[in-house]
Amino acid sequence: MERKFQQIEPAEIDDSVFTMIGEEWMLITAGGPPDFNTMTASWGGLGHLWNRDVAFIFVRPQRYTFEFVEDNETFTLSFFDPEYHDALQYCGTHSGRNVDKVEQTGLTPTTGKTGAVYFEEARLVIECRKLYAQDLNASSFVDTDIRADVYAAEDYHRVYVGEIVQVLRR
Repeated sequence: MERKFQQIEPAEIDDSVFTMIGEEWMLITAGGPPDFNTMTASWGGLGHLWNRDVAFIFVRPQRYTFEFVEDNETFTLSFFDPEYHDALQYCGTHSGRNVDKVEQTGLTPTTGKTGAVYFEEARLVIECRKLYAQDLNASSFVDTDIRADVYAAEDYHRVYVGEIVQVLRR
């Protein structure tokens, strides 16, 4: 029998954020059917800011998903069990400009409370409403080694802070 999603409070997320994001990865998805895109990410976080529970993500402007995050008020973060690692690997190494990631991975898009797309196979979904966006910039790096190591091409990410509007867990 298939397990259904249960809505939980953000404070009930009991997974390690460091493991979820940094090691297991997530899919950042923006847009609604049929016009959406998803990408794999391993940078971001969860926390409390401006008296709200938030998620923050980083997207480079050259990524196809960037256009969708920019053009939509909401985005989702989908987290998966290990058997979906290959699907996440595919979504991180292929552009939605060139391939249909859903067709290639077999993931099943569905929509959440805000109409944003997430995937039925996920074990945890965080649906967010954008609150803030700002480009990282060279002059703000205190540790300039990071800038040299990660941004040699000066292709700085844009950081998005999203208010968590719904969390779904299997």
